[in-house]
Amino acid sequence: MRNIGTASGAKEAGLVAVIKNPVIWADVPDPSVIRVGDTFYMASTSMHSMPGCPILRSKNLQQWELVNYVFDWLEDNDGHRLLDGKGIYGKGSWAPCLRHHNGLFYVCFSSNDANRFYVYRTSDIENGPWERFVMEELLHDPSLLFDGDRVFVIYGNGGIRIRELTADATSFKPGGLDRLLFETDREGIALRCEGCHAYKLNGYYYLFFIEWPNTGNRRRRQLVYRSRKLEGPYEKRIVLDDDAGYFNNGIAQGGIVDTPDGDWYAVLFQDHGAVGRVPWVVPVSWQDGWPVFGIGGKAPRTFTTSLPPDDRVRPIVTDDEFDYAENRLAPEWQWNHRPDPRFWSVTARPGWLRLTAGHVSRSVELAPNTLTQRTMGPACSFETRMDASGLKPGDRAGLAALQAFYGTVGLHAGEDGRRSVAMCVRGADGGDEIVEARPFDGDVIRLRIDFDFAQNRDTAVFRYAADDGDWRTIGRPLKLKYTLDHFMGCRIGLFCFATRQTGGFADFDYFRHEIGKR
Repeated sequence: MRNIGTASGAKEAGLVAVIKNPVIWADVPDPSVIRVGDTFYMASTSMHSMPGCPILRSKNLQQWELVNYVFDWLEDNDGHRLLDGKGIYGKGSWAPCLRHHNGLFYVCFSSNDANRFYVYRTSDIENGPWERFVMEELLHDPSLLFDGDRVFVIYGNGGIRIRELTADATSFKPGGLDRLLFETDREGIALRCEGCHAYKLNGYYYLFFIEWPNTGNRRRRQLVYRSRKLEGPYEKRIVLDDDAGYFNNGIAQGGIVDTPDGDWYAVLFQDHGAVGRVPWVVPVSWQDGWPVFGIGGKAPRTFTTSLPPDDRVRPIVTDDEFDYAENRLAPEWQWNHRPDPRFWSVTARPGWLRLTAGHVSRSVELAPNTLTQRTMGPACSFETRMDASGLKPGDRAGLAALQAFYGTVGLHAGEDGRRSVAMCVRGADGGDEIVEARPFDGDVIRLRIDFDFAQNRDTAVFRYAADDGDWRTIGRPLKLKYTLDHFMGCRIGLFCFATRQTGGFADFDYFRHEIGKR
């Protein structure tokens, strides 16, 4: 296995990609990356966002674009539809593993709320369709391992298990291997090994994990176990224990991938406060059959590769004028939970997104059909223009900073026909708490939220303007928080929900954003 190197001709010509970490300053957690030919593909956790399990594509590990999702929806029940009063926040699809074998692409993951293990496969990763196979068991952070004509899944937290699948990887193999592989360290460890990424390379089996010590630096770190035999015994090393100077948040959890030139990289992630878990790319070299992560034991913020630059890539957060001939959306959009297709449209009023209040809710967190994108660091702003003439008394519509401790800015329709523009947060009872409301005349309003994620400042400021007026700040700055109940970075969302009666609607003319500089 070749050490990290350079393609001298391309490098001398300046035609190489420079890795700048994080490569995506947005919530793309649990990355699983493969290479097919000269193209890299990544799968990532999506939890309660639908469509789910995004597939990203890159030519150089730096610029990534969304090309597909593995599924439109995962399960058909009130929790997944956000109709049970609590939803599946922090659940849904966790920690996918992406693999390519004999011309087929495979993605596997587990879902904590469904207590199931899923395998999806397709011959066309960018277009699908995906075949779905379900096994009634929860396998924590699974990794597929194709070994000759046998297929295994390795999984677990602390106790690492191996289970054999059928040769097509679509079900558990009757009578196949099913055993505890080994126990990982307990002493001095707060979170034992999990997040498996399994490989067979040059006669060794390599299993990558993370663990979280409760002594020393007390941060997430990356480990590798290796063995000449699948069933062990395994020896281990810590391959990366570094936070790049960022609040003791270790860069870890992910796997490795090679380039067409034979260089190796690890694709990991780092906790970045309220914006979420952001992917890092770290160079990998090899010594005596062991992978060596980073440069001098550190994860570099910037380094040069032998891969080509690619400025044609579409960013994973995008503007939208909602100008569609068919009732579909750009791939950067995801719904908060499984949407109800009866209550949204981009064709009912051409050039506008219409969100209809199809259900009565008490907060944006519990409102179905909220349409979301990721926020991005180090700073970003989002703006929309909304026509509220279709709202019914009690309706609320606008722009949301969506997380457990959310904030919204939008219009509230009163019983007397009057409207107010309001900034709301999550109250102590879990419903909307109005921080400030002001009378607003007219049907059309512009709304904006400005985010600052630099150095974990994690704040959002809420603004509004009449159609021809200046921006005015309303409410108070919101301190954003990454919490494990949502287990997701803050999202920007467009919403419309009813508090009294269904059938009202809001029309959104456009969605625009700006990203601040690093």
